[in-house]
Amino acid sequence: MRQNHSQRELLDSATAKYATNIFQAEDYLTSRGITREAARLARLGVVSEPEVGHEAFSGRLSIPYITKSGVVDIRFRALHPAIEPKYMGMTGAETKMYNVLDIERAGDYIGICEGEIDTITISSLVGIPCVGVPGANSWKKHYTRLLADFERVFVFADGDQPGKEFATALSRELPVTTIQLPDGEDVNSMYVKEGSSYFHKKVGTYEV
Repeated sequence: MRQNHSQRELLDSATAKYATNIFQAEDYLTSRGITREAARLARLGVVSEPEVGHEAFSGRLSIPYITKSGVVDIRFRALHPAIEPKYMGMTGAETKMYNVLDIERAGDYIGICEGEIDTITISSLVGIPCVGVPGANSWKKHYTRLLADFERVFVFADGDQPGKEFATALSRELPVTTIQLPDGEDVNSMYVKEGSSYFHKKVGTYEV
């Protein structure tokens, strides 16, 4: 669904409002190793006083999808593991690529992650330009064109069957190098356990 200017202004406004409440997610962010600066750069927030139409997302982490023209979508993540569903999106919103601004700041290589938190981890905390998709089945054909000019594309594949299948599917479309994570792990869990050096060592073997 194509957005008009007023819709994007509403998304920008909601993002700014929710960002003022990010302190409410401090325990969650700390548990994930996400610094205040990384949260600020990603414009993360908490839905404390929902905008009209956002009532179902109350108490959730807001994750805006930011492009050069502003915020084009917001997804909402539960801050507590017992709350389901873990992620929610706005009605009628189309799946989009996350963190697309990294495409322009990247050099010869870029990463791809499954999930926004993992993408923030690689991009802001590890320091490797990275884009993401909401899930392993969210890849769209035109994403391939966006990344076609990179000499190397690293896929940080979750340590489960969907993660492995995601990497395999991408290898049919792009010259990917798969960084396969251990069974049961994802990017953020490995970052919390091993730090950024784990990923720099993995990527460094390919002399980027």
